[in-house]
Amino acid sequence: MTSTHAFWLAGRQVTGEDTFDVTNPWDGRLVGKVGVPTDAQVEEAVAAAYAVRDEFAATPAHVRAAALDHVSKRLVERTEEIAQLISAENGKPIKWARGEVGRAVSVFRFAAEEARRFNGGDAQRLDTDAGGQGRLAFTRRFPKGVVLGIAPFNFPLNLCAHKVAPAIAAGVPIILKPAPATPLSGLILGELLAETDLPAGSWSILPVANDKMPALVQDERLPVISFTGSEKVGYAIMDSVPRKHCTLELGGNGAAVVLADYASDEDLDWAAGRIATFSNYQGGQSCISVQRVIADASVYERLLPRIVAAVEAQVTGDPSDPKTDVGPLVSEDAAKRVESWVQEAVEAGATLHAGGKRDGASYAPTVLTDVPSEVTISCEEVFGPVLTVQKVNGEAEAFAAVNDSKYGLQAGVFTHDLQTAFRAHRALDVGGVVVGDVPSYRADQMPYGGVKQSGVGREGVKFAMDDYTYERVLVLTGLAL
Repeated sequence: MTSTHAFWLAGRQVTGEDTFDVTNPWDGRLVGKVGVPTDAQVEEAVAAAYAVRDEFAATPAHVRAAALDHVSKRLVERTEEIAQLISAENGKPIKWARGEVGRAVSVFRFAAEEARRFNGGDAQRLDTDAGGQGRLAFTRRFPKGVVLGIAPFNFPLNLCAHKVAPAIAAGVPIILKPAPATPLSGLILGELLAETDLPAGSWSILPVANDKMPALVQDERLPVISFTGSEKVGYAIMDSVPRKHCTLELGGNGAAVVLADYASDEDLDWAAGRIATFSNYQGGQSCISVQRVIADASVYERLLPRIVAAVEAQVTGDPSDPKTDVGPLVSEDAAKRVESWVQEAVEAGATLHAGGKRDGASYAPTVLTDVPSEVTISCEEVFGPVLTVQKVNGEAEAFAAVNDSKYGLQAGVFTHDLQTAFRAHRALDVGGVVVGDVPSYRADQMPYGGVKQSGVGREGVKFAMDDYTYERVLVLTGLAL
């Protein structure tokens, strides 16, 4: 796992003039060296993608679907190898890494299915007015142009899949930039795509340095940008290219609401277990991890000790151990940032119930109450294994607390009442409401994205395909309708 990894330029494997190291955040060991594309190689990839765009759009659906099916099946065959690679470069516990590979398998399978359904077209009679007599409108979708996909470190395989698979399904060329900290998982996709019959130039995977990205973002041959990452970077990209189409999947500070009717011992045990697991899975480095628990006063005193006990039961340690629930953060700097935010909250009056300790890049699963609203951890996305719990009086106050945030990605509402579920769906300013569970649930085929500072646009295979394409109308005249 310490070899030098080439990258993928217009479907072929090449090396650059320089390399950079990928290290394991758990123990600092070298995982691999990765070639860095030169400026000329980046230009070659962009030119190839731009040149092949019409050919790729016209590729038969069965060719695109077969390629996607192939990648899905090959991911299954190489699951353990790829999971070990994810865990090594990301620090993700191996059990979560295996789950990530399974999700990527589904993404490519869903994309193959959508490729077969895509562009069947919709017909609309226009003779609803006299001037449209004998006319029929036929609408199909066509690519907006080459996609620049920018993926983050926290799901280094699956979030690359969410850029690449919809593009191939829609016949849209894509240039993928994996995260600098975790490029190896994305490069694995290149190995599998290279085994298919997709046109040369229809995809490239380039581990470009972040300081080289502004030129790519500005390139007029790349009119669509799909970015997953921080709010600051995402909106800087959008502001710099206001005439481009940008899909931004940004941060959140996911809230789990536990309402008064969710009150049995069984209910509270379930809620506490789910909250503890999904505030700490991936080291809390998920946009929809549980960061805030908003509990009705009638259940708060019984729920809090259950949450603390469940959090303390999370197994921390070596991510290669199948028993480990919580591994390190992506870097020691990330853990130091989380440490400073918790310290700020405690100094401002918050009560620490569990955790609060750092060891290198690892941060212990942490529970806080009485957190002042003005401290950083209340306002920003912590992106670490830290959970705050607050008491509210009634549904209206709970929903207002959820909405008292600049973010709006997903929320979880623990209730048994169907009317409450529909009120939550109407009242909460988020992109998704999960009833009876934490906000951390995502099915890869559903629309996924946020409102407010959590981004614009939606991922999920079919919905990303819509983002990458536009409607074009064909009007037929003189028909006997």
